[in-house]
Amino acid sequence: MSHSLGVADVRRALAAPRIGRPAQERMSPRPRPGDIFPMPANPSGKQAAVLILLFARDAELYFYLTRRTESVASHKGQISLPGGQQDRGESLQETALREAREELGIDPTQIEILGAPLTPLYIPVSRYWVTAFVGNYCCAEPHTRASAGEVLEILPTRLADILDDAHIREQEWELRGAPVRVPFFDLHGYPVWGATAMLLSEFAALLRAAQIGAI
Repeated sequence: MSHSLGVADVRRALAAPRIGRPAQERMSPRPRPGDIFPMPANPSGKQAAVLILLFARDAELYFYLTRRTESVASHKGQISLPGGQQDRGESLQETALREAREELGIDPTQIEILGAPLTPLYIPVSRYWVTAFVGNYCCAEPHTRASAGEVLEILPTRLADILDDAHIREQEWELRGAPVRVPFFDLHGYPVWGATAMLLSEFAALLRAAQIGAI
């Protein structure tokens, strides 16, 4: 990248057409357990939303990942973006902001959503559609408070790290009794994989394209 990423770069990236599955597949397990290919036009599923919440630290953009507790219903101990299932009567954007408040203790009125969401991602195993929004915290770095029942650790992460291939690894794992090649972001000493990595992969691809276009 030719210069440090700023909010203007993110706005420009999110104004572009979505890249979708090709960008997400770069970080998809192969084969992806339970996947349907080609994907039906409208597979049924529950709706969920996550938030890539940007904030400034030392003149750089960061965002939050979380390490989930072992007591949550799904994805125990995994590294995730703050988010969860849509509640009745709320928009997916409202879901993403509510979950940021519940998991991180951050006031949603201080968050500006930057552009349209990323491409919804279908999770075959749980039958969820997950939509990622990108938000910017308006002020100085927020004070966070981890939700005791859901979040074991809050992990501030440099946005530039998801653009750096030095943070990408690939290993063979066993998932549900079958060998699977799993690409992941190596961040904070943890593997960031699955749906979280796939959503971040599309965001990174949009940022790269916007950066190239600005040169």
